[in-house]
Amino acid sequence: MTAGGGSGLQSAAPVRVVLASHNAHKLEELRRILGPLIPGVELIGYDGPEPVENGLSFEENALIKARAAAAHTGLPAIADDSGIAVDVLGGSPGIFSARWGGPARDDRANVDLLLWQLTDVADAHRAGSFVCAAALALPDGDEIAVRGVWEGRILREPRGAGGFGYDPVFQPTGETRSAAELTAAEKDAASHRTRAFTALAPEILARVV
Repeated sequence: MTAGGGSGLQSAAPVRVVLASHNAHKLEELRRILGPLIPGVELIGYDGPEPVENGLSFEENALIKARAAAAHTGLPAIADDSGIAVDVLGGSPGIFSARWGGPARDDRANVDLLLWQLTDVADAHRAGSFVCAAALALPDGDEIAVRGVWEGRILREPRGAGGFGYDPVFQPTGETRSAAELTAAEKDAASHRTRAFTALAPEILARVV
């Protein structure tokens, strides 16, 4: 029976999945991206310990975070690891993107160092990509990671006030604007994170719901 004593059937409670991040902005972004793709799933925040990210790839680091959150909460968990990969630098900064400019993890320092390293690189050779690995880990040990890539090139100076990280110096292929000059909706529609989690959504539905 229902809590009120009637005989009507209650609707099923949503399945809860933890986002293994303390970043409230990322939680809201992924709710926007994943909400329409995973009906019946409630994405919740995480307040547990953060593991050491000592993987050698975006996928390994995303899985490390997802596993830790699943073990701590006993719930399915998703996580991502992302960064920028510059062709002429052999894919660097890559997994070290967040701390490229030093231990302070300062966005401006990261961008300044990258631009200095590319000072003498011709425009034709400044290709790069934003890369995101999205991972799902279940408490029973089942897990998967997928990758999304947003291709473009590195500008010679920052442009735009939106976004964060390397957005002001990244110009997506086919765009005249930097990622920092796109609206949030435009970025959500095209970004590496959107591509990765769109690919992960069917796995969430198949393995969790």
